[in-house]
Amino acid sequence: MPATLKSGYAASDPNADGPTAKPSSSKKIPNLPTQPKGSQHSGGPLTLPPGFTSEVYDEFIAAARQILGEQNVTVITDVAQLSLEHYTDPSKVHDMHNVVEKTYFVASAVLCPRDVKDVQDIMKLCNQFEMPVWPFSIGRNTGYGGAAPRVPGSVALDLGKNMNKILEVNVEGAFALVEPGVTFFDLHEYLVKNNLRDQLWIDVPDIGGGSIIGNAVERGVGYTPYGDHWMMHCGMEVVLPSGELIRTGMGALPDPSRPHPDGLRPDQVPGNRAWQLFNYGFGPYNDGIFSQSNLGIVTKMGIWLMPNPGGYQAYLITLPRDEDLHTALDIIRPLRLQMVLQNVPTLRHILLDAAVSGNKKSYTQKDEPLDDEELDAIAKKLKLGRWNFYGAVYGPEPVRKVLWSVIKEAFSKIEGAQFILPEETKDHPVLQTRSGTLQGIPSLDELAWVNWLPNGAHLFFSPIAKITGDDGMLQYSMTKKRCKEAGVDFIGTFTIGMREMHHIVCIVFDRYNKEKRDRAHWLIRTLIQDAAEHGWGEYRTHLALMDQIADTYSFNDNAQRKLNETMKNALDPKGILAPGKNGVWPSNYDREAWRIPGPDSL
Repeated sequence: MPATLKSGYAASDPNADGPTAKPSSSKKIPNLPTQPKGSQHSGGPLTLPPGFTSEVYDEFIAAARQILGEQNVTVITDVAQLSLEHYTDPSKVHDMHNVVEKTYFVASAVLCPRDVKDVQDIMKLCNQFEMPVWPFSIGRNTGYGGAAPRVPGSVALDLGKNMNKILEVNVEGAFALVEPGVTFFDLHEYLVKNNLRDQLWIDVPDIGGGSIIGNAVERGVGYTPYGDHWMMHCGMEVVLPSGELIRTGMGALPDPSRPHPDGLRPDQVPGNRAWQLFNYGFGPYNDGIFSQSNLGIVTKMGIWLMPNPGGYQAYLITLPRDEDLHTALDIIRPLRLQMVLQNVPTLRHILLDAAVSGNKKSYTQKDEPLDDEELDAIAKKLKLGRWNFYGAVYGPEPVRKVLWSVIKEAFSKIEGAQFILPEETKDHPVLQTRSGTLQGIPSLDELAWVNWLPNGAHLFFSPIAKITGDDGMLQYSMTKKRCKEAGVDFIGTFTIGMREMHHIVCIVFDRYNKEKRDRAHWLIRTLIQDAAEHGWGEYRTHLALMDQIADTYSFNDNAQRKLNETMKNALDPKGILAPGKNGVWPSNYDREAWRIPGPDSL
C-alpha cells in the first residue's frame, strides 16, 4: 500500500516529516480492475491509482493543492469528464482515440505545475506517496494515446497549461529555448510577430498544434531539411524522478559571463552560452535516455531553427500505377543520400489525399475496403496518382533550378508521371497545404483525413525499413492484405529519412463501434507481429501496444530492455514516473500482469 503522510505535510517544506508508513516498493503493484467504480465518497476519483485507498488518495490531493493551488488540481470524478475528443480541444485525462474501452486509460487527477519548482515539489510528493505520475506537454500525441497514462489512475502532470514561455530566440545561433507548452503555432507566430520569419523558419509536423518539446522527445518528424526533430534539439533541462534538476550537454557548465542576481533558483539561472549550440558537452551523452522514456521530465529544451534558405519551391509528382511505388523508392534512395532531395519528402497513397478532401461517403456508399478500380476512379477525379510524391527544393534560384532538373529527369523514367507546382493549379488542395508545411508554416488541414469514417479515430502503425522498392512493396502488400482482412481501407504514406523510411499506416475506425475498435486493435497487433517476422520494428506506438513492440526488440534475451530497466530502477526506485512507458516497467510492477490483451481473432 502506498505510504501515507502526516497531516499538514507540504512537499515544499524542506523540514517536513516524511511518510509514516513503510514504503511498498519491494512489493509488486497489482493490476486492479480500473473500470469506473463511481466515487467511493463525494469527490473521489473515477479510477483510483493501483494500491491506493480513498483516504490516502485524498491526503495526496490535499498536499498537491498546497503546492499548486486549488485551481491547478482537478480530480476526475465522473465519466462526463471524458467527453473531449477533438485535437483542437484535447482531453487531459483519457485517450481520445481509444482502441480499448474509453474508461481504461484514465488519469485520476490532472495537476498543472506553474514552474519548474512545482514540478520538483510534485515529484517529491509522488515519491512520498508512491503515486504513479504521467507527464505530458499539451496532450496532442494523437494516434499514440494522447495524454492518457499507461497505468490507469495515475495523476496526469499537465506541463503545458502554465509552462508555455518562449524563453529565447537567438538569430545569430539560429535556435530557440522553449518550455513544454510552446506549440509549433506559438513559435511560428512569434517569428512572424517579431519580423524574424525572413531570417528563421521552424520545422513543423503535419498538424501544428502540438508541443515542440513533446514532439521532439517522442522523436516526431517534419518535412523541411530540419525534419528530424530529435536530431535538431540541443540542450535540455530535466527534472529527475527524485525531483533533482539537471541540465544536459553544455548546460551543465555555469557561465560566469552571464551574471545573475543572488537568490535565483537553479532553474532560473541563465544557461551556458553554448547550451543550444553543442549537443554533447563532456562525458557520456545523456539526452537520449530522456527520449521516449520514463527517466525524467523535460522542462526546457533548445531547438535549432532553419535559416531562411533564400528561396523555396514545393512540388508534386503524381505516379499513376500502384506498382510505380517500387520504381519511385529506388529513384529516391540515391537522391536522398546525395542530398539532392534536401528535405523529408513523402510518398502518399491516394486515399490519404482523398481523405483530406472528403470523407468516404463523398466517394462511395460501400462500407468494404475500396478495390483497385475504385481507387483509380478517385485518383482520376482528384487529378492525382495512385501514389503522390511531395517535396521541395531550397536555396537561391540557380541552386533550385539545378536540383529540380535532376529530380524531374530521375522521375521521368516513370511513364505517365506528372510534375505539378502549387502556383500552377488550385486543383490540388493537399499540394497547397504541403507547400506551407514544407516551408515551416503550421496548419490544421491534415486533421480532415481522420473523418474518413463517421466518429473517426485512428491508430498509427509505423515500421522502419531501408529505402528500397523491394522493402516498400513488401510492406505495402503485407499491410494492404491485413487491412482487407480487417475490413479497413489502407491509408498510408512513406516518409523518407536520410537512410531509412517510416511507413506510416493510418488505421481509421469508428470510436463508438466496439466491433470496429476491435478490428483496428486486431489489425495493428497482427501488423506488429508480421513486421517483426520481416525484421521491421516500429519507432513509436500507442499505449496499448507498447509491451508488444518492446518484446520484438529482443536481441540477446531482451538485453536492451534489461539495460533500460536497470536505469529505471536506479533513477526511480519507487517506480513512480510513467511506469510502463514504451514497455519499461520498474521492479515493483509485474509486467505480465499489466499487459493489454487484444482480440484473439476478427
